[in-house]
Amino acid sequence: MKLTALANNQQLLLKAISGSHAYGLQHKDSDVDIRGVFVMPRPLFYGLSPVEQLSDSTNDIVFYELHKFFSLLIKNNPNMLELLRMPADCIQYCHPLFDKLDPRLFLSRRCKATFAGYATSQIKKARGLNKKIINPIKKERKTVLDFCYVAEGGGSIPLKHFLAERKVLQENCGLVNVPNMQGVFALYHSEKHPYSGIVRGERANDIALSSIPKGERPIGIMFYNANGYSVYCKEYRQYWEWVKKRNESRYQNTLSHGKRYDAKNMMHTFRLLHMAEEIASTGDFSVRRTKDRDFLWEVRQGIFDYNELVDRATEKMQEIEWLFDRSDLPEAPDEAVLENLLVELRLSFYKTSIS
Repeated sequence: MKLTALANNQQLLLKAISGSHAYGLQHKDSDVDIRGVFVMPRPLFYGLSPVEQLSDSTNDIVFYELHKFFSLLIKNNPNMLELLRMPADCIQYCHPLFDKLDPRLFLSRRCKATFAGYATSQIKKARGLNKKIINPIKKERKTVLDFCYVAEGGGSIPLKHFLAERKVLQENCGLVNVPNMQGVFALYHSEKHPYSGIVRGERANDIALSSIPKGERPIGIMFYNANGYSVYCKEYRQYWEWVKKRNESRYQNTLSHGKRYDAKNMMHTFRLLHMAEEIASTGDFSVRRTKDRDFLWEVRQGIFDYNELVDRATEKMQEIEWLFDRSDLPEAPDEAVLENLLVELRLSFYKTSIS
């Protein structure tokens, strides 16, 4: 079954414009995301090749089969719950059977984890992005030698400086472990003896040890910060993977407002927190943001400082925790009731459908 099979709405329960347009937070460059729910044709449902989801290559258009839709609703997945409260101007097609899906049948205390919990993860993501923006990592990769230091006086100097001052090549140096001192090495130099060098090549990921003839005297004591090099390698890889994958226009917007955080990410963080607060307080929620739209736009435009937003979000999460603890919502949706509803919907759809 392919996405084109849904073109005539024959298998559909719902087709709607989701995302920023549904929230009322779109701008002129916002993508138009289509989400919906379909029912497998009866032969596929009874056959060996069930279909859970249909989408285009960019996931701008995604339709969920009724069974998967219910499974995600029972877990209180925010994206699925939103489809039950789509604004009328975003609905492109709605089967009469879809009206039987009352959000209050699905809402439970699980929303604390799925809405507020997801918002918490977005805060962590924003912190990570903030760190990347404030502390960019140069494209030229550091080597093991950049994490080596030589004792001098009461302190230390970088190994590269030490070697440069003495006009010594690292290839003509040898290292020997200093007993009982982890990461500390006696540093030798000779243009006569075939030492292994401090590292074997620029791409080496560790220092090299050498055999030192008796009677040779070290030119210094060297410390290798192996843990520092390991952390740097991890952060370097993560940073440049992020650079490769980041949305460049969104990143430039992040830089343009000068606050050094992903404003869109933070806007949706607060949207989720506000929706979680509504669910805990009223047992229902609104997808179209009206009361908090101005605030969310200010977040999107980078009006606030990053730390202020993190503090606000942390405070809001504490309020949500308190509200859910006192909410009348069930711990989880009643799966027996929802299973009966799922069966009823499928049977009713097949009864009226020609598929």
